[in-house]
Amino acid sequence: MESTLIKVKEYLGLKRNVAILLVLIILIYTGEKTWERFVPEYLEGIGGSTLIIGGFGFLLNFLGAFWSLPGGYIADWMGNKKAFLVFDLMAIGGYIIAVIFTSWIAVFIGMLFFSAWNAVSLPASMSLISKSLGNKKTAMGISMHSIIRRFPMMLGPIIGGVMITNFGLVTGIKLSFGISILLCITGIFFQQKMRPDEEKVIEKINPVQLWKRFDKKLKNLLISDILIRFCEQIPYVFVVIWCLDFIKVNPEQFGLLTAVEMLTAALIYIPVAGFSDRLERKPFVVITFIFFTVFPVILYYSHNYLFLIFAFIIRGLKEFGEPTRKAMILELSVEGAEARSFGLYYFIRDMIVSLAAFLGGFLWVLGPGINFFSAAIAGAAGTLYFVIFGRGTDKVKFN
Repeated sequence: MESTLIKVKEYLGLKRNVAILLVLIILIYTGEKTWERFVPEYLEGIGGSTLIIGGFGFLLNFLGAFWSLPGGYIADWMGNKKAFLVFDLMAIGGYIIAVIFTSWIAVFIGMLFFSAWNAVSLPASMSLISKSLGNKKTAMGISMHSIIRRFPMMLGPIIGGVMITNFGLVTGIKLSFGISILLCITGIFFQQKMRPDEEKVIEKINPVQLWKRFDKKLKNLLISDILIRFCEQIPYVFVVIWCLDFIKVNPEQFGLLTAVEMLTAALIYIPVAGFSDRLERKPFVVITFIFFTVFPVILYYSHNYLFLIFAFIIRGLKEFGEPTRKAMILELSVEGAEARSFGLYYFIRDMIVSLAAFLGGFLWVLGPGINFFSAAIAGAAGTLYFVIFGRGTDKVKFN
């Protein structure tokens, strides 16, 4: 029995630091996901206009882009353990602001800090997995990271929906922010058990120099990824409004739809990762991009709860090759600067894509159909670009 457990741990890449990272993910993301999907409805409820809601999506992506770059540099310079502590404290400060003040301005200011954990910690997380497991298990380690993230994504919206249903929109959202604070504090205690990185000399590379050293295959992946994220982000903040205001589902039902999405993603991660670490990575990414592209079209034609369930299954399937894509980024990163390379990739991608959510606000004013089909066009362009110009990593695969 014990030998079987050891083999399972080895197969799943559950080394000490990776396991502790997964505990942090459960804690921090559960708090974050209790409120994230409902913020557009919250902003609308406290008097925010459609453009302010679009601005929320813009700021969410812009800050994700902004924090990714310093996140990569902080992770390489301070080490993962110290970096995660900094990220936790920043998030707690942002949540406190959002709890105290009831206005869209307070949400936007709070986001300057609590959006940091997701964006800043991602390069550190990917670097930690890569260092702990090596290329042989990179996709599997990232898949475990992605699976664990999906459970909070399933649980969080359900908790948030219950809070809103029982305490009202404003109080429910503030209680969700409070839950996030408590879970961040708990996470600080857990991350003290993480082994610190080995001290080493860090090569000084500014972002411009780092970009010049990017592999051409990584740059092509980035271009296609930008177009695919336009497909995702143009309708992103309006999905909850479409479901609640147009299809007339309640917040708890929407939370269950999100759970369906995340469960679908979780079920496919491990089988796909097992093949991805042994086979050419490109087809996995292409399939993922196709699911991104068709989701907004299917959502537009979903006019009852049963069809919405199908749409959110498709939304879950878009995670089919996401760990594979992240593994490609790490494998093609500048050697010795993996966290910084990962951070720069996301900085460039999300800085450009932050415009998509703002654009989505204007397209939504013209009509939901225009918003959803514009997103699909961007997705088709990104998929086609990667099919033509995308390449695998040409890394040696392992049996």
